[in-house]
Amino acid sequence: MKSVDSIALRSLLSNEASWESPATQLYEEWDNMYAHRATMLPDSFKIDLRNFCMPTPSRVITSNFGARWGRQHKGLDIKVYIGDTIRAAFSGKVRIVRYERRGYGKYVVIRHDNGLETIYGHMSKHLVEENQEVRAGDPIGLGGNTGRSTGSHLHFETRLCGVALNPAIMFDFANQDVTGDYYMFRRDNYVHDGLLATRLRGANGQYGYDPADVNSENTGKSYERSQRSSNYSASVRYHKVKKGESLYTIARKHGTTVNALCKLNRIGKKARLRPGQILKYN
Repeated sequence: MKSVDSIALRSLLSNEASWESPATQLYEEWDNMYAHRATMLPDSFKIDLRNFCMPTPSRVITSNFGARWGRQHKGLDIKVYIGDTIRAAFSGKVRIVRYERRGYGKYVVIRHDNGLETIYGHMSKHLVEENQEVRAGDPIGLGGNTGRSTGSHLHFETRLCGVALNPAIMFDFANQDVTGDYYMFRRDNYVHDGLLATRLRGANGQYGYDPADVNSENTGKSYERSQRSSNYSASVRYHKVKKGESLYTIARKHGTTVNALCKLNRIGKKARLRPGQILKYN
């Protein structure tokens, strides 16, 4: 009986560890020393955004995620000054601490228990080491202007299986908050989510990237595509869900129907709405 109990206990502890760290479902290896080597994306994945910490108290976004100067900018640039404290966005384990002269400068990559990896670039000083366990809010570096940078700022990326997601999908720097308790990643919809997030929370009038812009080096075509994207975005109307709202109350408020809302947002009539969720209503 003691043997049986011991086996059952080990099984229980193993299951609990797996449940507590969804990252174990996504990544087969730890010793991947590349900041962004892409692996197979899941069709869908629920990312827990609770127990977060904003990487910086700065609310100023100086450059958005998306097409920029004929190439893809894979993160957000947030205004910080040299020496400002940069903190871990979630709990996890430091995977990379390096210096890249023509790129990120002094940067840190953290793999988090919720499945995300975050990258913090252009720092002036590292405050952590590789393989170090960190908690959300722990200092990991100091703001700087190292690497390929034209002024002091934090380059902040959020990646899933090495694929860049627009941080504005999950982080609202203007309000120093996350966009909800969870973000449901869907492989066929995350590009659209990124465009919408930039429109709602971005700066400088940039609208994120058009799927057709990926790997494009033709700045003229990229500009035309971004113009088409912005024209489309301007014709669409959005509603940010408040606590206690339902599809019926939202439809009534905007003079539409529940069926129309469901069709526009690809959801069912019994879909559970969460505060902060964004819905199209036109």
